[in-house]
Amino acid sequence: MESMVRVALAQVNLKVGDLDGNAATIVGQIERARAAGAAIVILPELAVTGYPPEDLLLKPGFVAENVARLRRIAPHTRGIVAVVGFVDAAEDIFNAAAVLADGAWVGTYHKRYLPNYGVFDEDRYFMAGGAAPVFRFGDVPIGVNICEDIWYPVGPATLQSLAGARLILNLNASPYHRGKQATRETMLATRAMDNDAYVAYVNLVGGQDELVFDGGSVVFDPYGRVVARAPQFAEHLLLADLDLAAVFRARLHDPLRRKERLLSDLPADDVPRVQLAPFPPAVDTPAPLDPAGAVAPILDPVEEVYRALVVGTRDYVRKNGFTRVYVGLSGGIDSALVAAIAADALGPETVTGVSMPSRYSSAGSKDDARDLAGRLGIGLMTIPIEGAFGATLEMLGEAFAGTAPNIAEENLQSRLRGIALMALTNKFGGIVLTTGNKSELAVGYATIYGDMAGGYAVLKDVPKTLVYELARWRNAHGGEVIPPATIEKPPSAELRPDQQDTDSLPPYDVLDPILEAYVEEDRSTAEIVAGGADPELVGRIVRLVDVNEYKRRQAPPGVKISARAFGRDRRLPITNGFRDLAEPAGVGRRA
Repeated sequence: MESMVRVALAQVNLKVGDLDGNAATIVGQIERARAAGAAIVILPELAVTGYPPEDLLLKPGFVAENVARLRRIAPHTRGIVAVVGFVDAAEDIFNAAAVLADGAWVGTYHKRYLPNYGVFDEDRYFMAGGAAPVFRFGDVPIGVNICEDIWYPVGPATLQSLAGARLILNLNASPYHRGKQATRETMLATRAMDNDAYVAYVNLVGGQDELVFDGGSVVFDPYGRVVARAPQFAEHLLLADLDLAAVFRARLHDPLRRKERLLSDLPADDVPRVQLAPFPPAVDTPAPLDPAGAVAPILDPVEEVYRALVVGTRDYVRKNGFTRVYVGLSGGIDSALVAAIAADALGPETVTGVSMPSRYSSAGSKDDARDLAGRLGIGLMTIPIEGAFGATLEMLGEAFAGTAPNIAEENLQSRLRGIALMALTNKFGGIVLTTGNKSELAVGYATIYGDMAGGYAVLKDVPKTLVYELARWRNAHGGEVIPPATIEKPPSAELRPDQQDTDSLPPYDVLDPILEAYVEEDRSTAEIVAGGADPELVGRIVRLVDVNEYKRRQAPPGVKISARAFGRDRRLPITNGFRDLAEPAGVGRRA
């Protein structure tokens, strides 16, 4: 019986729809794994198509082309086994994993549990699989399954382990949110122990529209211990040497498994056995590319979010073919953080900050914008909007006659800034990164067609209190790039004399917990008040969240970092008559 098997987990960054590019990446990883002496290499879920392909799956030509690319990949597996995610087509289409061995396509697994919650919509596209095959390479039985399949306590991994599989290979495209890696690893350790098997979990890495995939591929032994872990937010070929014969020996001493098999009412024909040739002989190599069994640390919670924002921004800009980004620099904390993320993601030479002062812009804010640009090494343009603002007020003078100034005049400034930024992209190319945060977007403290105008909203899912944490973290790691004055001064839109955010909103350390409870946890207003919040304030904030749904629908996409982001996660009707608390007086829309 073969004992030690070297497994490679190819944590790669792919692009949805780029079938040729993805196939080339897959082949490259197969070759690297073979050179490192691996017997088997696994790649992420739907690696050939990229994830999620969404309605590309409704195009028969796309599905056929993805199968054609897989057939071209197979001959590159001489001397190694590769398990590759793709879309299989039969009577329907399936989220599938192909088993390629020594140049041939020798087996296929169809995903059984299709997630249809949060950002997932797989019931829209795929038919669920009906079997959990075990692939025997000589006398080494291995189970293959996909993402959601392993989250169930009794699922394909259970069937496969009871049928003898000593190694479970799980292919994933699991999107990031804060703290998810710890949740994943708790579950995976439990599956490994429950099934007396090694579990090798490979995950995608990189950004795709709003989603970020954090990698963190990991291998657990049958005792629930981490054997190897890849770094988060980076491509990596993770190697692990696994003693599969030891699993068999340990099972001989475990009578509980025999009872489990007797008690199981799962049909035996759900577990077809696929007999294949033994693993190809190991390639004689002086040393692996990375030490087998390397265990990367899990990132600090704030660093984890920062890395997610950098990767999401980088991949959205680059994968969509933009070579330059513009950021409106107000001298405030939000625009400073967006500029720092953009510089880290894309290089400072590709970032242009645009200062657009009006009559209400303080000297300190203008100085802070210049200071920030100098610290980051980004370009800086100054485009005063005062002339345009005065001309617009004059244009509207007759229409506004007899009325007191209000948010109409305030928002003119924001919209003029949006015009300037979009004009720059039209003239010179590139994309505008908007600077609003989740707290502002939640309550509508943002100007549609103004500061919401742009191509990508970096902080769309980042509450204001976290913005400050991220800015302080960035200053503590790699130099003080955000001016301390920017972090310390009270936040202000500077759209009227001496304006501060607290004129319209409660302090953010009061606001954000209410928003988290209502938006992310779906708590009722009564529950939030029972937690100690002021009833009148809760009612006002909830009303603001509800009436600004129309505005959020028109916001650009942005990086998802929470368990429940606006857009793909939280989907509420714009026209909505339900309210769970009496509407307080004096609350209206801020357009």
